[in-house]
Amino acid sequence: MFDHAKLNHYLEDLIVDSREYGRVYINDKGIEFPSVTTVLSVLENKGLDEWRKRVGEEEANRVSKIATVRGEAVHKIFEDYLNNDPSYQKGHMPATVSSFLQLKPILDQRVNNIHHQEAPLYSKYLKCAGRVDCIAEFDGKLSIIDFKTSKREKEKSYISSYFMQTSAYAVMYEERTGISVSQIVILISVDDGLPQVFIEKRDDHIKNFMRVRKNFFSKYGV
Repeated sequence: MFDHAKLNHYLEDLIVDSREYGRVYINDKGIEFPSVTTVLSVLENKGLDEWRKRVGEEEANRVSKIATVRGEAVHKIFEDYLNNDPSYQKGHMPATVSSFLQLKPILDQRVNNIHHQEAPLYSKYLKCAGRVDCIAEFDGKLSIIDFKTSKREKEKSYISSYFMQTSAYAVMYEERTGISVSQIVILISVDDGLPQVFIEKRDDHIKNFMRVRKNFFSKYGV
């Protein structure tokens, strides 16, 4: 059973909408913030672009949609398990359960004292918003925890966007609550390999995110 922290702060829900440049979140004052993932979409991904050209837009969109649906299902099973729901596996496809079971021992041994899951966050300082997978202690240290799935193992140099994304969430959480989170954790379930754990420091990546945020503003004016 996982412990859940008793917190005295409230995180307001956000409205989700779309613009020509991507997803936005709107707070209760009507202020729009581009999502973190939308901001990071301005980063070049030559491998992805080459793959889309190779297989064609229709096939690329089909595969991307399948991956999105699977990712949402995997996030749901993690959320239910960490919420101590005994029926967390119910209704899930075998591939989803398999992805979860890869990381289950890591959750059991290294995660506890959960603050939030799927929490809406925004930052007036960073001028962006998002929904964080999990905020909890990892190895006894409060962390932003993000769950990913992959067909094969990732090189650290290829996932800088993951570190920027979670670092932005850490800044948002501190701005909204006053609670500092200096550690970010990426947990990756790998189809053709072993699960991966990346533990990083927020301050090693937040400046990179801010540079990308500036580029996004230069391109779209928001």
